[in-house]
Amino acid sequence: MAPAKKFVMLVMVFTLVNAPINAYSTEKDFVHCESTVKKWAASSLDAEVKEDRHTLRDLLFFLHIPRTGGRTYFHCFLKKMYTSYLECPRSYDKLRFDPSQPNCRLMVTHDDYSMVSKLPQERTSVVTILRNPVDRVFSTYEFSVEVAARFLVHPNLTSATQMTKRIRSKNKEVSTLDIWPWKYLVPWMREDLFSRRDARKRGDFNSIRESNDSYDMEDVVMPLREFINDPVARDIIHNGATLQVAGLTNNSYFSESHEVRHCVRKYQALGEYVLEVAKKRLDNMLYVGLTEDHRESATMFANVVGLQVISQLQALSSSMEQADKNTSDMNSSFQNYQPDSNYLLNSTNDQKATDISVTENVGTSNENARLQVPEVVLQQIMSLNNLDVELYNYAQGIFAQQRKRLMSKLVEAERQLITLSSSYAIHFWKVLSLVLLLLVLLVLLVNARRRTLKVKV
Repeated sequence: MAPAKKFVMLVMVFTLVNAPINAYSTEKDFVHCESTVKKWAASSLDAEVKEDRHTLRDLLFFLHIPRTGGRTYFHCFLKKMYTSYLECPRSYDKLRFDPSQPNCRLMVTHDDYSMVSKLPQERTSVVTILRNPVDRVFSTYEFSVEVAARFLVHPNLTSATQMTKRIRSKNKEVSTLDIWPWKYLVPWMREDLFSRRDARKRGDFNSIRESNDSYDMEDVVMPLREFINDPVARDIIHNGATLQVAGLTNNSYFSESHEVRHCVRKYQALGEYVLEVAKKRLDNMLYVGLTEDHRESATMFANVVGLQVISQLQALSSSMEQADKNTSDMNSSFQNYQPDSNYLLNSTNDQKATDISVTENVGTSNENARLQVPEVVLQQIMSLNNLDVELYNYAQGIFAQQRKRLMSKLVEAERQLITLSSSYAIHFWKVLSLVLLLLVLLVLLVNARRRTLKVKV
């Protein structure tokens, strides 16, 4: 037998012998992963939905999913109601969280749901905003490129990196590079931009023809089709909303998060367990908003969350005014605080809609450019974010329930107002009738006395 044939035969025999072993090993690994994910899911799910979930508790945790417009809600609503003294020391501009701070009332951060494990759960209400998964991926790509491109003023990557380190060491403020997920995405994109710039100088892209698709400019920036298939995007971006609400990002506080996330990435069928946990978490939240319905979301946020915050802070301010005078300096921020309830109630103004689309630049202005993206890329984004697609659809249902509940409250309030007005009207006419009756009796009495006096005379 020829040596080549012997080699082929040996390879075939080796493959046949090892196939069952590999199959057994794969099956064993799946069983282990399934057990791990199920165990985590079971421990994460509460026995039942909290009945008081619609009532604001002492601490408000705004779980900000990136590129959903959440910073607008923070700056235009929450920051106007909560004084800086009430912000927990990890709300965007602070990095060290101290759960022992007694007056901590507001937590706004890109941290995932695992942050709740650091908070007093029985005293914490959670709110969040979700966005169409395809639009969120586009916006994440655009923002990563935008921030990374700012470093191209430097001659090379080394210079940009060193300058960044020097600035961050001198500046006490937190930059985008300190915040998840941008601390991973921006350096990755920055390195790619410098690499492509160097390649252009070498003439490596001379054979590439120009493209009208701004998401496929290979000689300048990483194309979107390449971006969505990179391991970094698969680990951080895809199904990011579901993982963040479930508490399973690579920034999680849960000790088992890495293994659970690895298993879900490896065996997609296990993602259903994570999705169910995320859905249950949304059910238990005080408020769930939608980026696409930003005007109605803002109005609903103002009425569902804002009014309760104002009521709570006014009660807190009143109680603190009666406290020991020795704490007056600490409490001055409360005593000087006058919340503007009209600002919240009038949040349907066109200006609010403009704020939400501009302040965080969530990417709605690039819709025309997105039309140039091939359908196959859009479908791939949908497939890679299948859990987020389902969670977004579920959030739309919750949003509709919130709308119905709010409308019911408004109708009930209007009914009570009409009833009250009617009651006042009836009471008014009763009083008026009584007064008229008394006047008539008084007139009759006076006339009777006059007639009596005439008879005597």
